Amino acid sequence: MASAELQGKYQKLAQEYSKLRAQNQVLKKGVVDEQASSAVLKEQLKMKDQSLRKLQQEMDSLTFRNLQLAKRVELLQDELALSEPRGKKNKKSGESSSQLSQEQKSVFDEDLQKKIEENERLHIQFFEADEHHKHVEAELRSRLATLETEAAQHQAVIDGLTRKYMETIEKLQNDKAKLEVKSQTLEKEAKECRLRTEECQLQLKNLHEDLSGRLEESLSIINEKVPFNDTKYHLYNALNVPLHNRRHQLKMRDIAGQALAFVQDLVPALLNFHTYTEQKIQIFPVDSAIDAISPLNQKFSQYLHENASYVRPLEEGMLHLFESITEDTVTVLETTVKLKIFSDNLTSYIRFLRKILPYQLKSLEEECESCLCTPALRARNLELSQDMKRMTAVFEKLQTYVTLLALPSTEPDGLLRTNYTSVLTNVGAALHGFHDVMKDISKHYSQKVSIEHELPTATQKLVTTNDCILSSAVALTNGAGKIASFFSNNVDYFIASLSYGPKTASGFVSPLSAECMLQYKKKAAAYMKALRKPLAESVPYGEAVANRRVLLSSTESREGLAQQVQQSLEKISKLEQEREHWMLEAQLAKIKLEKENQRISDRLRSTSNTHLLGLAQENATVSTASCPEEAAAKVPSEPVQSTSLIGILTRMPDSEVPDGESREDLIKNHYMSRIAELTSQLQLADSKSVHFYAECRALSKRLALAEKCKETLTEEVKLASQNSSRLQDELTTTKRSYEDQLSMMSDHLCSMNETLSKQREEIDTLKMSSKGNSKKNRSR
Repeated sequence: MASAELQGKYQKLAQEYSKLRAQNQVLKKGVVDEQASSAVLKEQLKMKDQSLRKLQQEMDSLTFRNLQLAKRVELLQDELALSEPRGKKNKKSGESSSQLSQEQKSVFDEDLQKKIEENERLHIQFFEADEHHKHVEAELRSRLATLETEAAQHQAVIDGLTRKYMETIEKLQNDKAKLEVKSQTLEKEAKECRLRTEECQLQLKNLHEDLSGRLEESLSIINEKVPFNDTKYHLYNALNVPLHNRRHQLKMRDIAGQALAFVQDLVPALLNFHTYTEQKIQIFPVDSAIDAISPLNQKFSQYLHENASYVRPLEEGMLHLFESITEDTVTVLETTVKLKIFSDNLTSYIRFLRKILPYQLKSLEEECESCLCTPALRARNLELSQDMKRMTAVFEKLQTYVTLLALPSTEPDGLLRTNYTSVLTNVGAALHGFHDVMKDISKHYSQKVSIEHELPTATQKLVTTNDCILSSAVALTNGAGKIASFFSNNVDYFIASLSYGPKTASGFVSPLSAECMLQYKKKAAAYMKALRKPLAESVPYGEAVANRRVLLSSTESREGLAQQVQQSLEKISKLEQEREHWMLEAQLAKIKLEKENQRISDRLRSTSNTHLLGLAQENATVSTASCPEEAAAKVPSEPVQSTSLIGILTRMPDSEVPDGESREDLIKNHYMSRIAELTSQLQLADSKSVHFYAECRALSKRLALAEKCKETLTEEVKLASQNSSRLQDELTTTKRSYEDQLSMMSDHLCSMNETLSKQREEIDTLKMSSKGNSKKNRSR
């Protein structure tokens, strides 16, 4: 199941990942398109700026030309004013000159009018172009801003989706690892359980065989040895003291303690529920601080104020019941006399609920009739009234069954033992019904609270009171659920253990007989305690002396055996050390032998002549091995040398062979020196390894610090590169702007020079024409 759920999760994640990838591609394409469009718009904006600058330059040149023309007109008007008095002296010449001056003036006026019209038209074109440029620039800027915001939003969405995807991947990887670990642990537990079941089955089989044998033996003893049966009269069987079951008593005390804890949790919740309901009546629908509440609510509030005197005895009754269950008593329904106290306290609380139920229903009806009540609130109030009726009915049902359970300890014929099972199952059903009712109350009251908080007249006091009532209802729901589940889990144990005596008898157990049985039990316990007093033991003198001799001999033999054991342990440890050393030497000898064989094989392969010679030597050795006696006869006195790890030992003839002790001493001294050398080398290697380990740790720390410094330096380099690139971009932009300004200024200067040259030419022509006119006038 876990693997199937994991596969389903992975499939869902794969689908979500494919969707996110598709969305990511679309968003990337949109961002690229928007970047391209923004680049195009920036280019257009640059072109428009250039055109605007050109128009501004033309405007400046035109204004300058207009000023020049205005100065020229003034000069011409001054010259005309100077030429008029001369014309009066020479009338004849003046008429002709006046005609010429009028013609020139008309020409100048026409030229001036054309220039003025052209200037006005250029002004209009410049103004229109400027307005159009400003409008286009504003549109482009707004569009650029919207595109930038959209791109930022798209990038934020992409970042959020990638973050969410990575979080889900990490979560699923963690879940997968946990599930794998859990599956491995479950497999191990399953294997262990299988082994345990097999062992239990074997033990059960053995126990069954043992118990069957014991049963047969006990039945045979009973049939042969028991002369009479003392269970003939059922009325006296109730006085028999049952077997003391300490485990049962501890279990019953533990169960009673759990029940007491649940009741202690339930009692404060009931107190809070009634108390905050009283506060709610004082606030809603009419606040008692502003206006007087109805007499019905006053009476209801008065009754609710008395809730503590009915609720707290429930906890006290359960505490008395818990204290009555001890390790020395027999806990059954016939001996639990304190259950009657709890039943009476529960009955008084049921009377309190019956007393306040009509007032509560009328209070809800009055709240429905108020002007503040909406249809939804009225429906919730009707549901709450039904829930309160069900709550009272459930408590009455529970009180009935608890009263029945208390009857065996007070009235002998009140409840038959055959009905214990049905009463206990009904108690469990009533507790589950109480839990269901409290769930409905908390649900409907939460809906009612949410509606009341939306009212315009809802105060902070009403909000806090509603929250307190809702929390107390939730606490009641949780407490009822715990009690119901607790009783359901232990009802089978209650059915099996809440009575004693022969099952065939019906109604023979009474409270009086139970009390007598407890007294007999105390007497039996006192008698058994008296029997357990230790008696002073005495040993005869002769037996004591014999035992002393045996004890002394056993102690001497024990000490000798202990010494022998210690010596043998020391020898074993020494032999173990020697065995380990010999094994190490043997391994080294094998390694050297392998190296020597390899070297010899290499030499044999190098030359074929040596190979043939080696074969001849092998044959010779074989022949000498086949007839060792002849070889020994031929060379009797030549010593033979053998190389080994011990060193070079010379084999002498039998007459010259040294004794075994000297050879063992040589071998022992050699190996002891070798062991000392190896131990010194080992200690040196250990010290070097410790030194190297410390150096490696220091180097690793330095490497980690260097890595951190490297990371910080790389980050700084990245920041510096970013700053340098940004500064380069700014420098290029400033260079371009300066170059544009210089080009504009050069263009402007060129245009100004052209206009100045044109004006100079015009001035020169005007001067020439004025000089010609003056000459003509003079000649005339």
